[in-house]
Amino acid sequence: MSTSTNSYPPLVSYLSINGAAEAIDFYKAAFGATERYRLTDSASGRIGHAELELNGSLIMLSEEFPGCNTSAKTLGGTPVVFCLMVKSADAAFDRAVAAGATVVRPLSDEFYGFRSATVEDPFGYKWMLQHEIEKVAPEEMQKRWDDMVKECSANDAAK
Repeated sequence: MSTSTNSYPPLVSYLSINGAAEAIDFYKAAFGATERYRLTDSASGRIGHAELELNGSLIMLSEEFPGCNTSAKTLGGTPVVFCLMVKSADAAFDRAVAAGATVVRPLSDEFYGFRSATVEDPFGYKWMLQHEIEKVAPEEMQKRWDDMVKECSANDAAK
């Protein structure tokens, strides 16, 4: 476990987790996270604060403390999705599923030039795993978006 705390990016996600210790183990197994450090409550053993490095990013987390913060699991989900850029979406997807993630959206090549999939971790958080497969200019991306929306609308109308 690294104890380097002198480098903090301008924006850091902070997760409230029902089962923080288990989540740290999951993030290590599923996404290759490394733990900077953790602070635990000596009486209960609950995690009051922990920091994980993940592909050059930082995630902070703590155990859910009712009255102070509530976890995605307790709330029944969250509208927030973490987008994790990886070397291989296929390998990251396989690793996450093997570690216990649930498939939300299977692997596919997307109109915006990325290979992507979405999984949900056992703690109620969604993770989009993706890598770039093609450089797509914003104008072309808009055209592809428009085509996709038309196709979806046509499919909905045919039902």
